[in-house]
Amino acid sequence: MSDSGVAGRWLAEARQLLQRFEETQMGAVAEAVDLAVGAIDGGGLVHLFGSGHSRIPVEEMFPRYGSFPGFHPMVELSTTFHTQIAGSNGQRQAMFVERVEGFAEQVLANFELQPPDCMMVFSAGGRSAAPIEMAMGARRRGLPVVVVTSLLQSDAAPSGHSSGTRLYDHADVIIDIGTPAADALIELDGLETPVGPGSTLVYTAVVNEIKVQTAARLVELGSMPAVITASSVVGAERSSELFDLAYADHADRYARRLRRSATGDR
Repeated sequence: MSDSGVAGRWLAEARQLLQRFEETQMGAVAEAVDLAVGAIDGGGLVHLFGSGHSRIPVEEMFPRYGSFPGFHPMVELSTTFHTQIAGSNGQRQAMFVERVEGFAEQVLANFELQPPDCMMVFSAGGRSAAPIEMAMGARRRGLPVVVVTSLLQSDAAPSGHSSGTRLYDHADVIIDIGTPAADALIELDGLETPVGPGSTLVYTAVVNEIKVQTAARLVELGSMPAVITASSVVGAERSSELFDLAYADHADRYARRLRRSATGDR
């Protein structure tokens, strides 16, 4: 059976995306690393927010093997629980909630965010209310905001927020993942719409580049947290010890940011 020349096309486009990222975005990555190092070395947190499929880079950053505390994943199941697809907890509701203005502020009301923290917001499209208002809310609290988005996708349609702004309008640092308007990379003869999204691939490159550069800087400063590591690498006892150290570190940082007052309006 012929593959109509499609084999390897997505890989070729993906390589171009990664090459473009390396050639054009490393300066922005360096700025994000500066903010992350300042937050973690100062005892604070790098807050990470993504809705929809943009939750994936949040989970890629922490917690997982080869990662370390200092990063705070903020993912709401109501905007990201896509695998049930239909019915209760379905994707229709998730897509609705991420477009509701005021939702992000209710999430932020759980926390006392303050410097030296910073915020990273992931949204390839950058036009929905939840990521836009997460960036706006973080800035109101004095946090610098790193936005990881696609400028092409963001500019391909009007903003879905009443302000008319896009996520990148509320950024101190913009990392452009460069994916096309549809996110998908491959057009096929006989098919109206493209297939094969590219944003997750570049998202993963972004967060791991930030993670590794941040780790190198923290090692130089003598303030590198414990790294979650598999027992196959360091042995079962040391692996368990590293897990405990990392989780205790995260718990300490997280506890200092939880809001304890009865009201959360800012």
